[in-house]
Amino acid sequence: MQSALRIETQVLPGNKIEITLPSDAVSKSVGQTVEVIVILPNPPKLMRQNVLDWIEQARSKHPSRTAQEINRDIQSERDSWDS
Repeated sequence: MQSALRIETQVLPGNKIEITLPSDAVSKSVGQTVEVIVILPNPPKLMRQNVLDWIEQARSKHPSRTAQEINRDIQSERDSWDS
Protein backbone atom coordinates (compact mmCIF):
# COMPACT_ATOMS: atom_id res chain seq x y z
CA MET A 1 0.00 0.00 0.00
CA GLN A 2 1.32 3.41 -0.95
CA SER A 3 1.37 6.05 1.76
CA ALA A 4 1.64 9.80 1.57
CA LEU A 5 2.84 12.46 3.91
CA ARG A 6 2.09 16.17 3.66
CA ILE A 7 4.76 18.49 5.00
CA GLU A 8 5.03 22.23 4.54
CA THR A 9 8.45 23.84 4.51
CA GLN A 10 10.07 27.11 3.54
CA VAL A 11 12.30 27.72 0.57
CA LEU A 12 15.82 28.28 1.82
CA PRO A 13 18.49 30.51 0.29
CA GLY A 14 19.66 29.12 -3.01
CA ASN A 15 16.13 27.90 -3.78
CA LYS A 16 16.64 24.80 -1.65
CA ILE A 17 14.11 23.00 0.49
CA GLU A 18 14.73 20.69 3.41
CA ILE A 19 12.29 18.00 4.45
CA THR A 20 12.51 16.19 7.77
CA LEU A 21 10.25 13.20 8.17
CA PRO A 22 8.47 12.85 11.50
CA SER A 23 9.80 10.20 13.86
CA ASP A 24 6.67 8.08 13.43
CA ALA A 25 7.31 7.73 9.67
CA VAL A 26 8.05 4.24 8.44
CA SER A 27 11.65 3.49 9.42
CA LYS A 28 12.02 1.18 6.42
CA SER A 29 12.08 4.26 4.18
CA VAL A 30 15.76 5.00 4.89
CA GLY A 31 17.67 4.56 1.66
CA GLN A 32 14.50 4.23 -0.41
CA THR A 33 13.66 6.48 -3.35
CA VAL A 34 10.68 8.71 -2.66
CA GLU A 35 8.72 11.04 -4.90
CA VAL A 36 8.52 14.68 -3.83
CA ILE A 37 5.86 16.93 -5.34
CA VAL A 38 6.32 20.66 -4.82
CA ILE A 39 3.25 22.86 -5.17
CA LEU A 40 4.24 26.47 -5.70
CA PRO A 41 2.02 29.26 -4.38
CA ASN A 42 -0.08 31.10 -6.91
CA PRO A 43 1.60 34.30 -8.05
CA PRO A 44 -0.20 37.44 -6.94
CA LYS A 45 -2.75 38.54 -9.47
CA LEU A 46 -1.70 41.60 -11.38
CA MET A 47 -4.35 44.21 -11.62
CA ARG A 48 -5.04 44.89 -15.23
CA GLN A 49 -6.15 48.40 -15.79
CA ASN A 50 -7.49 50.02 -18.89
CA VAL A 51 -5.02 52.60 -20.22
CA LEU A 52 -7.71 55.25 -20.40
CA ASP A 53 -8.68 54.56 -16.77
CA TRP A 54 -5.02 54.83 -15.77
CA ILE A 55 -4.63 58.18 -17.57
CA GLU A 56 -7.79 59.51 -15.94
CA GLN A 57 -6.58 58.39 -12.54
CA ALA A 58 -3.20 60.07 -13.10
CA ARG A 59 -4.90 63.29 -14.20
CA SER A 60 -7.11 63.34 -11.13
CA LYS A 61 -4.03 63.11 -8.89
CA HIS A 62 -2.02 65.67 -10.86
CA PRO A 63 -4.04 68.48 -12.36
CA SER A 64 -3.10 68.99 -15.97
CA ARG A 65 -1.75 72.24 -17.30
CA THR A 66 -2.58 73.83 -20.59
CA ALA A 67 0.00 74.22 -23.36
CA GLN A 68 -0.04 77.96 -22.71
CA GLU A 69 0.83 77.45 -19.03
CA ILE A 70 3.65 75.11 -19.92
CA ASN A 71 5.03 77.51 -22.54
CA ARG A 72 4.80 80.38 -20.04
CA ASP A 73 6.76 78.33 -17.46
CA ILE A 74 9.39 77.41 -20.05
CA GLN A 75 9.75 81.02 -21.14
CA SER A 76 10.02 82.14 -17.53
CA GLU A 77 12.82 79.61 -16.98
CA ARG A 78 14.63 80.77 -20.13
CA ASP A 79 14.29 84.40 -19.05
CA SER A 80 15.90 83.55 -15.70
CA TRP A 81 19.00 82.27 -17.54
CA ASP A 82 19.63 85.72 -18.98
CA SER A 83 19.60 87.37 -15.57
